[in-house]
Amino acid sequence: MRKALSFTIGAVVGGLVGATLALLFAPESGNELRGEIRQRFDAFTGEVRQAVATKRIELQDRIEALRAPKPQ
Repeated sequence: MRKALSFTIGAVVGGLVGATLALLFAPESGNELRGEIRQRFDAFTGEVRQAVATKRIELQDRIEALRAPKPQ
């Protein structure tokens, strides 16, 4: 348990340090970087929403097929 906690803390701290260094040494200005991050995030959320909508339709079709009376 203690090893897992130590690993988790190390991973989080390492991720924060890495993210900070990446932002400090980025070749773009802060505004440009934030704009690019925002665009990528918006594109990602759009893809996730589309995937959710597609999966929802598939699941609704499956539910309807399961609820349909079976011929005897």
